[in-house]
Amino acid sequence: MRLWSLHPQYLDSAGLVALWREGLLAQAVLAGKTRGYRNHPQLERFREHARPRAAIAAYLHAVADEAQLRGYRFDTTKLPRYPSGDCTLTVTRGQLRYEREHLLRKLRARNPASCAALERRATPLPHPIFTVVAGGVAEWERR
Repeated sequence: MRLWSLHPQYLDSAGLVALWREGLLAQAVLAGKTRGYRNHPQLERFREHARPRAAIAAYLHAVADEAQLRGYRFDTTKLPRYPSGDCTLTVTRGQLRYEREHLLRKLRARNPASCAALERRATPLPHPIFTVVAGGVAEWERR
């Protein structure tokens, strides 16, 4: 499971679809609807939020927004509607740089044309629910 901290605009179509599916799985895990992936480290930051299920829903809505910009229709009826409120999380600059390099390796192998926008940014834009703070790679990241 990879729940990118990077803005979904950097993902190719395969990556965007995979993120949607993995995000829906994360939503099911956080709602207690599945046994698998309960201890997955990528979910730690969502669990630490005061409203984890609202945070993952906000995350997925932003992924669906990016998909819509590209002409895809992700089924947002699978997402709960939560009252508006703070659904922001933090991500460190080091984590964004780590994920940038990780995604670039994937894109170079899978879809070299998708690399350009990400290669131009030493520190890429974060996913819309993340606020960037100083720091290194997240402790939960498996290297």
